[in-house]
Amino acid sequence: MRNLSLILCVIFIFFSSCGRKRITRTDTLTSGVATFAVDECFAPVIQEQVDVFGALYPQALIVPQYTSENEVFNLFMKDSLRLIIAARELTPNEVQIIKDRKQTLRSQKLAIDGLALIVNKKNNDTLITVSDLRKIMTGEIRSWKELDPKSPLGNIAVTFDSPNSSTVRFVRDSILHAGQKLGDHVKARAADSIKTANLKDRTPNQQVIDYVASNPNALGIIGVNWISNPSDSTNLSFINNINVMSVSREEVATAANSFKPFAAYLVLKKYPLTRDIYIIISDVREGLPAGFVRFAAGEKGQKIILKAGLYPATVPTRLVRINQTLD
Repeated sequence: MRNLSLILCVIFIFFSSCGRKRITRTDTLTSGVATFAVDECFAPVIQEQVDVFGALYPQALIVPQYTSENEVFNLFMKDSLRLIIAARELTPNEVQIIKDRKQTLRSQKLAIDGLALIVNKKNNDTLITVSDLRKIMTGEIRSWKELDPKSPLGNIAVTFDSPNSSTVRFVRDSILHAGQKLGDHVKARAADSIKTANLKDRTPNQQVIDYVASNPNALGIIGVNWISNPSDSTNLSFINNINVMSVSREEVATAANSFKPFAAYLVLKKYPLTRDIYIIISDVREGLPAGFVRFAAGEKGQKIILKAGLYPATVPTRLVRINQTLD
């Protein structure tokens, strides 16, 4: 009876296995389809990486989803996707959730970014201290005349991309002091304008630029890759329809102690409003997500980051061979 039971058990398992379809992974490092989420603050530079990767590997389809920082991590933690690019690493609690799912986590620094302060072309106030910026964010300073009595401008209209963005989190975490709150004049004007203006096809960060370019009183806060001049190989200029402020850590801002968000000043930490960008993956097998991570963190991907005005985590280098000859 025991042998008969074992035989029947083997037969049952065999036919049960035949009734199931085995799911076999078909993507490789350079082929297949992969979706990942990206903080919209970094859309220009990451889209450039996606385009170049697709041109190099025609059998690969990378589909980026640009959204707010909150939504990026919501998607990742719900396991809706396995790859994200964001301006912070996972918290210890988030790491534990990934481990509990028996997934292998990998996180690495991709670039150094800067948050740029942009103003209208009619605004000649292009020097500011971190202290004054903090007072503007809390509402203690509300007009341009409080910064410069000679300014012809009125109340400062602070604008940013989205209430759930990494930009707002940076302001709260890195500019404001503990317990301070954003003033009621600080608004996600770009998000509000979707309902009223003909900007429906413009991303939140593009709308910040549009708002600042058309409003002399505006002060916009935006990721530097949105305003870098793509035609300038030196990375020492920005788009020409706005002015970019120089920021100082000192009590009084001067031309000598204030810096714009150029790549060199980001890595040297001379520019105060810097942050790191991370690429995070919970699918480290030899599939397309892992292939894109290798590309983005590799030489070609890092060159794209440098071209976008950011500072790459791994500086691309060029070896030059010098032949020495004796006279």
